[in-house]
Amino acid sequence: MSQTAKTEMKMKQPLVQSKKNNKGTLRLFLDNILKDKLALTGLIVLMMFVIVAIFAEQIAMYDITENLRDEQGQIKRLHPPSLEHPFGTTNIGRDIFSMIVLGTKTAVIVGSLAAVLVTLVGTTIGIISGYFGGWIDNLLMRIVDIFYAIPFIPFVIVLVALLQPSITNVIIAVSLLTWRTVARIVRSQVLTVSKRPFVKAAKVAGAGHVRIMFRYILPNVIPLALLEMAFMVNWAITAEASVAFLGLGDPNVTSWGQIIHENFISGHSRDAWWWMMPPGIAIILLLVSVFFVARALEEVVNPRLRRR
Repeated sequence: MSQTAKTEMKMKQPLVQSKKNNKGTLRLFLDNILKDKLALTGLIVLMMFVIVAIFAEQIAMYDITENLRDEQGQIKRLHPPSLEHPFGTTNIGRDIFSMIVLGTKTAVIVGSLAAVLVTLVGTTIGIISGYFGGWIDNLLMRIVDIFYAIPFIPFVIVLVALLQPSITNVIIAVSLLTWRTVARIVRSQVLTVSKRPFVKAAKVAGAGHVRIMFRYILPNVIPLALLEMAFMVNWAITAEASVAFLGLGDPNVTSWGQIIHENFISGHSRDAWWWMMPPGIAIILLLVSVFFVARALEEVVNPRLRRR
């Protein structure tokens, strides 16, 4: 057998091995979900939020722009929870349950889109930085350091002032500032993977840089990138709720932070507890459910946790 054929066989072996590893990673993740009651509970709660987000318009009981009135024609101001209005009404007679349902859609969209964008950008930059090293690595890491110095809330305020309050701008703000963490973590993993024999074999066989980075190195950092993406979902949801609470969110889109903001500026944050608590509890439940699911994925990434 010629030397070229041997080299090609060595290059094919990592591809087969990476596919097996990916299947093993998925199987291990599912096993962790099933054996960890908290992770399983988190997955069930998370799926419930996703289902509510998908069918939000059908689940919402009332039009949230409508000022509801009783039989005498009076606006239902600050009605406590009841069968007709499970979460009560606001000071202008709007159904809080319907607002929470539509806010779920906003939270899921912002969390998922921002996390995907952050993961894609951070993973790409982390792979490039760790693979090439040298001045490219130094340049990219100095850019990361600069982005670490930018505070999030002031950055969003400036962005909203230059553009306009919108969910899109919030997603852009989260994506621009949070890719830095993903990039640095992925880079540290790539520094180790790039020194493995199958990467050296690919270089000897003449494989291009792009092929090596995304065909041989990427499969080995996917579990770590997915774990960071789960944490980025929580960060994006928290960031959107914080921005909306400050009054910088999209006024045309209902969100949990906006509901709390309206409750606060109305002066009924203490006497209308049913207006304040549902969005706060919804935020907590969604964040905790994502965290518990991420715990099961963390055991896949960190083998030490499996030995406990």
